Amino acid sequence: MNAFPARKQDEEERNTPEVEAAFEAVPEGQIAEILDGELHVQPRPRSTHSLAATQLTSSLGPFRPRGDGPGGWVILYEPELHLGPRPDKLVPDLAGWRRARMPELPDVPALTLPPDWVCEVISPSTQAIDRGKKMRMYRREGVEYLWFVDPAAQMVEMFRLVNERWSHLDTYEGDIRARLEPFEAIEIDIGVLWAR
Repeated sequence: MNAFPARKQDEEERNTPEVEAAFEAVPEGQIAEILDGELHVQPRPRSTHSLAATQLTSSLGPFRPRGDGPGGWVILYEPELHLGPRPDKLVPDLAGWRRARMPELPDVPALTLPPDWVCEVISPSTQAIDRGKKMRMYRREGVEYLWFVDPAAQMVEMFRLVNERWSHLDTYEGDIRARLEPFEAIEIDIGVLWAR
């Protein structure tokens, strides 16, 4: 049984059968998302994109439930999220849930509980969608924190949802160490995200 059941939907709000069929037919080597009822397909990310996501996942290791760090989070790489009434089907680069909201990770192909934190690694082919439709969807679903990591610009931008609007917290660039909300319990080496 899914610990986070899908929301009830009216038939006219659902994605069309054609869009759902096209979503299911996308080959494994690509990333498929349904945003506002439209299918979006991207190739697998470039190596610098993957490096930034991998290094950030490693940097956030102390927030996993075991070990000597602060713990308290479930952090997943490229989880499939089904959010909203259609539903929109999103694949953020990283997403995190506080353990208080997700005590156990359900064994399901897609999660319907909105994350507390999302990180999108920016690439030229996805930047408009990440900063446009997906940013609005994360706001609609009440995601508290959103980060954009841009490997080309070597920059991390952080936003927090305040009164249903995104508030820009800060921007860090280059080779520095910083405490980034909501993971300010530790210092993160920003430069390691770009190190090759």
